[in-house]
Amino acid sequence: MANAPLPNELPSESPTGFPSAPAADAAREPLAHAADAPDMRRRVEHEIELEGLGTTLVRDIPGPEGAPTVMLLHGLGATARMNWGPCFRPLSRHFRVLSVDHRGHGHGLPTRRFRLEECADDAAAIAAARAVDRFIAVGWSMGGTIASLLWRRHAARVAGLVLCATGRHFVAKPAARALHMASPAVAGLARLAPSVARAGVIRRAVARAPRDDLKDRYRREFSGHDPAALVHAVRALSGFSSHDWISEIDVPTACVVTTRDGLVPASRQRRLAAAIPGAETFEVEGDHSACVTRADDFVPTLVGACRRVADRAALEARHVAPR
Repeated sequence: MANAPLPNELPSESPTGFPSAPAADAAREPLAHAADAPDMRRRVEHEIELEGLGTTLVRDIPGPEGAPTVMLLHGLGATARMNWGPCFRPLSRHFRVLSVDHRGHGHGLPTRRFRLEECADDAAAIAAARAVDRFIAVGWSMGGTIASLLWRRHAARVAGLVLCATGRHFVAKPAARALHMASPAVAGLARLAPSVARAGVIRRAVARAPRDDLKDRYRREFSGHDPAALVHAVRALSGFSSHDWISEIDVPTACVVTTRDGLVPASRQRRLAAAIPGAETFEVEGDHSACVTRADDFVPTLVGACRRVADRAALEARHVAPR
């Protein structure tokens, strides 16, 4: 379900040059999972050296000629492939698709201390390295906070936002204080025995795999995680709050609400949408793993949300273009 506050501003043909598709239209597209064939991966995966930081892997999937670009930002403890795999191909019918692993996750940059702001800076630097001037930042959970920070720190690059299963904050203040106090000691233990800690991360992730056929993929994807960085990521996320500035967002925004979410309650997600001027909401009946376990519902909803934001961004660009 989508709320559309600007129904009369969009022509039947979208300003992006592609047919306009609300979520209901996108839902008719067949769901196709991203190809895992080695030759396909070689064509879309690129190692990028970021000066002074190291090497990271970016997936750059081409879309139609002249299509806008989306940058996919994954959630805590995941990787781009685990979070967004079912979305790659459906999105690439309408967009150029960039995706990255955040610091300490999968193929992401190494880090001693995880900071959300640095992840936002990394995404902007990767876009520049791939010659992408502007993009729609699309974030799931923690990735949603990184997307909003991208707008705050690199506004000239962000044409729009799609924020999924996320909020203005994640943890109540008492719990946040407890996590801040405990996390340095836990991270220190993980640094002392990284292989043991990593094995524990992989074991728990595989146990939560929604399907047996995903277990081997989970093992491969999570083998690159830095357990100490994950602890710091939990600490960073627990201390995050955008209450003081989220209402300043001035680009087209969609919020995808997971209605049965026990980690980020739907009410909190809707309050985020209400705080952003002009934000539209799209709903998926599912919990905090809906991007994987409810992919048949989530993917077309995400595609519809991204296309709506792209249409609005193109329309706004026309209104401000010099005559």
